[in-house]
Amino acid sequence: MKKFLALLLALTMVFALSSVAFAADDAVNPDDIEDNMTSEDNTYEVAFVTDVGQLKDKSFNQGTYDGVKLYANANGLDYKYYQPANADQATDDDRIDAMQAAVDGGAEIVVCAGFLQEAALKAAAIANPDVNFVFIDGYPLSDDDGNVLANVAGISFKEEQSGYLAGYAVVKEGYTELGFSGGGGGTNPACCRYGYGYVQGAAAAAEEMETKVNINYTWSYGNQFAASPELQTLINGWYENGTEIVFACGGSIFQSITAAAAENDGDVIGVDVDQSGDSDTVVTSALKGLTSATTWAIAKFYDDEWADIGGTGTSLGVDDDSVGLPTATWSLKNFSVEEYEDLLAAMKAGDLVVDDTVLTGGDITQANTDYVTVNYIE
Repeated sequence: MKKFLALLLALTMVFALSSVAFAADDAVNPDDIEDNMTSEDNTYEVAFVTDVGQLKDKSFNQGTYDGVKLYANANGLDYKYYQPANADQATDDDRIDAMQAAVDGGAEIVVCAGFLQEAALKAAAIANPDVNFVFIDGYPLSDDDGNVLANVAGISFKEEQSGYLAGYAVVKEGYTELGFSGGGGGTNPACCRYGYGYVQGAAAAAEEMETKVNINYTWSYGNQFAASPELQTLINGWYENGTEIVFACGGSIFQSITAAAAENDGDVIGVDVDQSGDSDTVVTSALKGLTSATTWAIAKFYDDEWADIGGTGTSLGVDDDSVGLPTATWSLKNFSVEEYEDLLAAMKAGDLVVDDTVLTGGDITQANTDYVTVNYIE
């Protein structure tokens, strides 16, 4: 039976008709909601299928699942998460099995995180036309005959805007030796947009300040979004050779990068969610509204408004207050909140447009200017 939004959720999360804000009230902390719950009949109405990496990655998976938990908890719904077998080596069959397990377990709506879910999600949606799927970091899907799957809602973000804000802010802060370490091996569109936006923002700030910025840029050891000794060694070398701050853009690789930063008195930019509480090395984070967008999408289903998002793609950015930086927790001293708000206003007005081209691999060096040099490291 369809359930209406509880008053608690209304007090906690505020959603405009056409926008999704990534900022939420502190009334309910998702960390205080159980990750594992037990239902009376062992069925679960709302399900989450993880991307690669850990559920509690303090980033992409966790931010998305927080949205599932917040909505379900506020509305008295049973919920459960499913992790595909074989962890970081999961195949499409493993993902299909996880999605089908969610459906067989009673799910009426299944949230799937990550673009790697595409093939499995297509198969699961075709096999279960009466179940709706939310594709986070995704897009509309079609069957083999080209028919759009109306039971799949693609939700993506304009990460290039958030990356731009981070790159601009840290250069204005005074950093000139930057780094970027991305997950997905350069094949993840979201990470690519973050990275290219970061370079654009750094270049713009450098030009305004008439200074020179260098950026070490790599996808090495980040293919599976997992921490590794190899990545930590690489980033440790960067810091030892003068890199001042690194954008850790890829789930659990954050752990390797902050460890290297801590050893070298270096700084870090977090990603997806505010990671300032997870390491003293974090100066700021490039945010996107994973939690609120997930909650918003689930609410569309329970409010009988699925037709607004099913079979279509929704891309959220500054106009929706769904990307940005956490001004309340950043440790920036030279770049002010007022300057940040002016930058946001310019984006919203269309006076500042960030290129959203997905540059992969060494193509990022196309972003070189007289003020920024990208050193691509394979």
